Amino acid sequence: MRLPDEPELPLQINVVPLIDVIFAILTFFIMSTLFLTRSEGLPVNLPKATTAKQQQVPTKITITVDEKDQVSLNRKPIAVDDLTAQVRTLVGSNPEVLVIINADEKVDYGRVVAVMDRVRQVKGTKLAIATQRQ
Repeated sequence: MRLPDEPELPLQINVVPLIDVIFAILTFFIMSTLFLTRSEGLPVNLPKATTAKQQQVPTKITITVDEKDQVSLNRKPIAVDDLTAQVRTLVGSNPEVLVIINADEKVDYGRVVAVMDRVRQVKGTKLAIATQRQ
């Protein structure tokens, strides 16, 4: 119960805690979207090409050749001699598989051709070479 001689205080909404919460949520969403980028291969310096296009294929197999000439199949190190059998196992009977080669720009051309030759021995594979748009 209010006494008649007390002054009536106006209601106030303090927005400072609300702003703090909004900025905390905003920071969370910004940080979480930075980790949503999908990387199929190991980090290498891809060569640049002005005609590079984004490929949309449901199933991908990624072969990475780093600057130390280490070959990896879906991020797992592999010998070049075993590449054909492993790709054949991964492809199976699926005709929609795209094999993407991520080769560092410092890798010898002959090494990339050797990897491509091993992949092309598997019937029905589609081959692509990863580049960065200039």
